Amino acid sequence: MSKTISLLFGVHAHQPVGNFPEVIDDAHFRCYRPFLQVLHRFPDFRFAVHFSGWLLDYLEAKFPEDMVLLREMVARGQVEMFGAGDTEPVLAVIPEQDRFGQLTRFSDKLETRYGQRPQGAWLTERVWEATVVPSLADAGIRYVTVDDYHFLCAGKEMAELNGYYTTEEGGKPLDLFPISEGLRYRIPFAPAHEVVSYMEWLADQGENAAAVYFDDIEKFGIWPETYEWVYEKKWLENFIVGVLASQKIKPRTYQDYHDTVKTRGIVYLPTTSYIEMNEWTLPATAAARYADLVAREKVSGRYEEHKANIRGGIWKNFFTRYPESNWMHKRMQSLSLRVAQLPDGKCSADLLDDLYEAQANDAYWHGLFGGLYLPHLRRAVYNAIVRLEAKLDQLTPRIVPALSDYDRDGTDEYAIYNNALQAIVKLDGHAGICELDDYRLNHNFGDTLRRQTEHYFAKIQRSQEASEHAGDGIANPHDRVAFKHEISHADLLTDLTPQGVFTETLQTAQGCQAINNYGLLASDEDSLQFQANLASGGIISKTLQLSENCIEARYTCAELTTGEVAVRLLLAMPSCDGYAGRFVATDNTILGGLGQPLLLNDVNGLTLDDGVLGGHIILATSHPVTINAQPYFTVSQSEAGFEKIMQAVEITVTFAVRAEVFSLSLEVNKGQCEV
Repeated sequence: MSKTISLLFGVHAHQPVGNFPEVIDDAHFRCYRPFLQVLHRFPDFRFAVHFSGWLLDYLEAKFPEDMVLLREMVARGQVEMFGAGDTEPVLAVIPEQDRFGQLTRFSDKLETRYGQRPQGAWLTERVWEATVVPSLADAGIRYVTVDDYHFLCAGKEMAELNGYYTTEEGGKPLDLFPISEGLRYRIPFAPAHEVVSYMEWLADQGENAAAVYFDDIEKFGIWPETYEWVYEKKWLENFIVGVLASQKIKPRTYQDYHDTVKTRGIVYLPTTSYIEMNEWTLPATAAARYADLVAREKVSGRYEEHKANIRGGIWKNFFTRYPESNWMHKRMQSLSLRVAQLPDGKCSADLLDDLYEAQANDAYWHGLFGGLYLPHLRRAVYNAIVRLEAKLDQLTPRIVPALSDYDRDGTDEYAIYNNALQAIVKLDGHAGICELDDYRLNHNFGDTLRRQTEHYFAKIQRSQEASEHAGDGIANPHDRVAFKHEISHADLLTDLTPQGVFTETLQTAQGCQAINNYGLLASDEDSLQFQANLASGGIISKTLQLSENCIEARYTCAELTTGEVAVRLLLAMPSCDGYAGRFVATDNTILGGLGQPLLLNDVNGLTLDDGVLGGHIILATSHPVTINAQPYFTVSQSEAGFEKIMQAVEITVTFAVRAEVFSLSLEVNKGQCEV
């Protein structure tokens, strides 16, 4: 009798918190709906599915008739629902109490809506750290899926990875299924009959063997070329028919297999994620060396043998690579602590809603996927952070002192705030505002991303647009080189000036110098006073004053008779280069969109009006100035190709050195300005 193999087929569906509704709707029409419709026609094809909590809420509200198909498949035993953190956090990087809370909230949701409490869980980005085991076990999770690569890094052989293993932490057990890289790279890119043949070959490799697949459902319709391939050319239907017709393949749920097959033994995995993530999390220079090493090993034919020993970085390296990611993370942690320390009965569901949204993973990292470069995803995290902080301030006094190293980078910051605004100033010599929050709009105007070198810039510079795949399948996005926008050399230059609001340079006949040696002279609850002694001679004093809905910078220049001071403001405006943002002159004339360059001479102000924000900023000066505004772009990669993304409006206000005080203010107002 020929051996059979259990096909444990699982898909993971996710959209980031804060993603555009039209993007989610398109994903539903091109992927989620047709996938469910096809699978619903084949009751004997058992599989597992994980919809992230935020996406599941959206789809049930917007497309209830399609989600009925999922509910019916669960009821007839065809589908096993997998759990996770409700807002799709990386469990390893959120506080322990929040891990348990996120997991149980989502499990409760699935049990209430689908009548099935999950036994298995999807690990976000397959980020594994042993510290997550107790929280998973305490939340009732019995098993999770991770890559077979994780097991190879622990010394296992590929031939051993056709079942599940058991690990433990602090005596609390958890079972681990190894996702097959062979299947992950074949499904759905190779022809369906080839994938079926591959699994039939696997069937002969051992008793009670399992072919373990669990990967993004977006591969089935959203990734480039996949809608036509999967649905119009019927890859998915042909795959299911082929599996069901095979005498060697038996599709099963993970729970069914787990309940009837014994563990293969104990295993302890190192901290890691999937192979590509281990490259993405490295700094550009190290990532380039890592990629070159991998390429050389592949050319030599040694890669498969050595890949477990060719380690990249770990997921938490994103906090060291990107100061903006680290800042968000530490702000989230501090608010989580405040929530945890609330008196009994004070921690309401809406506080947890905000906290959990601030923990959604996408805005914290970047690779081929990941949304750190996407302003609307970072904005969703900051919306939750600012909203939560305002609520906590109403409940209990802050426990973080005004002067603190908030992000633990070795440089202190100072926070001044009132009921309307908060300005956090980095005491790094530039004395710029790194976070500027409006508690009424739940928005951080300092939320931008500094241009830095990425290791994939080399691909752009080489302009390798040729497809690298072969055969009758379609291209895996990991191998694609494509361009969504025209990208110039200037677009790839690193920004050497810190991003923020109110950073200055002095321009004289001798040249231009950044003012980067401000020292803090005095502070109180709503103002900070700095002084810089210039190397070229002269003194510049700068005072930041918070007053209701206005932040003002006042400058005095001593022992300077000529020159100009240029004040740089990077302002995160939600409209960016969209149609809803506009510059408005002091006479209420519309001057153009926020994504257009603008040069004004001898003016005393400018308004930035933003329909997406639902508010506007009035920039005003005490003396006539030159205002130069332009979009601030970064270059990043996505599965669709390399693209330029507008992060903020970069405004430079230039005023002549003078004896009297010069002031520049930003007044934030709700509602659009009247023109």
